[in-house]
Formats: sequence, C-alpha cells, structure tokens
Amino acid sequence: MLRFSFSPRRSARTSLAVLAAAVLLIAAAVLPGRAAAAPAPKPTIVLVHGSYADASSWSAVIPALQKRGYPVIAAANPLRGLPEDSAYLKTTLAQIKGPIVLVGHSYGGMVISNAATGNPNVKALVYIAAFAPLQAETLQQLISHAPGSLLAPSALDVDTYQTPDGRLAPEGTVKPQLFHKILAGDLPVAATRVAAASQRPTALSTLTDPAGPPAWTTIPSWYLVAGADNAVGTANERFMARRMHATTVVAKGASHIVTLSQPDKVIGLILDAAAGRR
Repeated sequence: MLRFSFSPRRSARTSLAVLAAAVLLIAAAVLPGRAAAAPAPKPTIVLVHGSYADASSWSAVIPALQKRGYPVIAAANPLRGLPEDSAYLKTTLAQIKGPIVLVGHSYGGMVISNAATGNPNVKALVYIAAFAPLQAETLQQLISHAPGSLLAPSALDVDTYQTPDGRLAPEGTVKPQLFHKILAGDLPVAATRVAAASQRPTALSTLTDPAGPPAWTTIPSWYLVAGADNAVGTANERFMARRMHATTVVAKGASHIVTLSQPDKVIGLILDAAAGRR
C-alpha cells in the first residue's frame, strides 16, 4: 500500500511560491518590463493676441481651457514691431517648463511663427484668423494677396510714440466708427464700442517688418478660418492655411474677432491641437 506523508511546512512553502509566481505573472502582463509611466502633463496653452487689442480678447476662451485642467497664459504682445514682439514672446516661452501649445490671433500669428522657431517645447501651433508668413514676407504683403480686407491705411487713426532711442515712430488704432464693420460684424454694436475704446495702439512698422524663418514648417499646425473676416480677409486665410498644410476648420459667418463671437469653435480647435488630433 502506498502511503503519503503530509508536511504543513512544505505545503505552506508551496503555497507561497505559487502566490509569488502569480504576482510576477500579473506584474509582467500589466507592467511589461517597467513601471507604468505617469500620465503625460497637460501642455501649457499660450494665447497671443493681435493688433489693436489686448489679452482680454481671449476672455471667452480661457475659462473653458482652464476648466479642462490646462495651464493657460494669455501673453502680453507689446505691439512695438515684429522683431521686438517676437523676442519678447520667445523669452516668455523659454521660461515655461514642459510642452506648449502656442496660439496666435491676427498679427499674433506673425509673432508665434517667429518666436517658436528653435523651441523644442512648442508641440503645436494654432492660428486663429491669423497671419502665417513665409520667411521675409510682411503682413502688408499677406493682407494684399487677395481681396477681402477693409483694413486700409485710411481706416486708422495714426499718432506717434517715442522709441527707446528717442525717435518718434507712428502707431495706429482702428477708427472707432469703422471698428464694428472691419473687425466685429457678427457682434452687437454696443459690445464692439467697448473693444474699440480699449484698443492698444500698434506700431505701423508691424505692417512692413519681414518675418523670420517660420516655425510652422517644422511644427504641426492648426488653422481657424473666419468665414466673414474683413480685416485679414477670408480668402487670405484660406490661402495661408492651405499653403502650410494646416488642419483647418471654418467658422461660418465669423468676423475677425472670432475669439469673442464664436469662442466654442476656437476652443474646439485648440483642444484638438493639444490632443494632437489632425
């Protein structure tokens, strides 16, 4: 007759070995070769306003981005000239840790195109009814590419300001009586009176300063075309978006200040860029 002996100590050791093996198998399945990576940090979204405006032009966009957990910076754009404005933004970007989604409206597109060049943290560029130049192109050239812009020199009130070297240089604002027609046709007139009164003067050199090497040739880009833009001109926006092979959406009937008149469209495109959706 065969007899089997039972050892509680051996049985306990066997049970522990089986348990340890099971834990290792589970760990290998869940964590193949390394500990699970921490979730990637959300990019900082940097918003750059355009001419004849300030950072409050993003006021309808910022809360929705913050609600989704994105750090947001509505950067100051000095509006003193493309080289000066680009250098200022470049310094701002250099101080931000982690990935960046860089968004420009209007003339802000000229600035982000310059300032992002060479910054490896900028992962996406978003142009909101904005200028997207090639190297050496000027804003004046781009605005004149196709009919549609009503922002002629005659539409500006021109004054002067003193430059750091003591010169007097011209700066302009859009004439209040033309502001609604040119910039904000789909907003109530009463609302645009406030925007017209709070314009920041823009150095006229921004019209003729040549652009540097554009960042959009190496960084993925998104573009929102404002369907009824009388400032940049809708046809000009379509041309620039097509030329840069940007992921493009159209805000139908939107004026140039689409950030205030159709903020949901703007927010949606920025979120697409932040997620890398093309």
